[in-house]
Amino acid sequence: MKILRAQHLGMCFGVRDAIKLALSQPQPVSIFGDLVHNPTILSHLRSQGVRTVHQVAAVTTPILMITAHGTSQKTLNLARQSGRTIVEGTCPLVHFAHRAVARLVADGFHPIIIGKRDHVEVRGLTEDLAEVDVVLTEEDIASLKERPRFGVASQTTQPIDRVHQLLALLQKRFPHSEVRFVDTVCQPTKQRQLAAIELAQQCDVVVVIGGAHSNNTRELIATCARHGREVFHVERVDDLRPDWFAHVRSVGITAGTSTPDETIDAVEQWLKEFAEFQEKLAAHTALEQVGSR
Repeated sequence: MKILRAQHLGMCFGVRDAIKLALSQPQPVSIFGDLVHNPTILSHLRSQGVRTVHQVAAVTTPILMITAHGTSQKTLNLARQSGRTIVEGTCPLVHFAHRAVARLVADGFHPIIIGKRDHVEVRGLTEDLAEVDVVLTEEDIASLKERPRFGVASQTTQPIDRVHQLLALLQKRFPHSEVRFVDTVCQPTKQRQLAAIELAQQCDVVVVIGGAHSNNTRELIATCARHGREVFHVERVDDLRPDWFAHVRSVGITAGTSTPDETIDAVEQWLKEFAEFQEKLAAHTALEQVGSR
């Protein structure tokens, strides 16, 4: 069984920097929401004294840190009024998305965000806006009200092909409206999506490693599935099952942007050991067949 890694996979610089920043603070420290959507990392952070809170009023530590996903200025102001020391862990590429949306609104465009309405990053992008539409499907585009000017940005972890598809639908539905698009899909997401496509085209099965609540991990799963491959999602090495690979010639590995290197390495090592076992079993079976003649 051949095992291939995606050219780009796993933890991005924004997540690495956020984790490093959280662990460098005097403990205990509170994080406003999950720092990242990965259970292994969250468990490690808790063991080091990092606490997760979902309301500013629930903070009992001197330090409150904003997650890599960012937050709204409204929430940030509320946090500052609490008297806590605020540590900014927002990914720079999420900050770019916030600035892009603010510029679109300042220039007189009605803002449209392509993304998941209930995702923490999307809430951060939209909570300060007086008016905004969040879209993710063709039906969402069909339900929009006509405006003279639309300004379009995206959740940073959306697949760029979906963003362009929805943008084209918007332009087709409102041919007389001015549409300005700012590409806010982050480069690590684009790299991992493209690498996942290339991987799926080479393998019989793809294993996607990442948190169950990680949007970019789910998008990697969907991308590989769209290219006709059987996809298995695991959070950790213990989730792997031998029967998934019993008659497989090639397995691809990719991982979401909050997946630790050691988790990816452990999954790859498990697959290598399974492949070696399969080879030995096949050789032993062949010898038995020769001996029985």
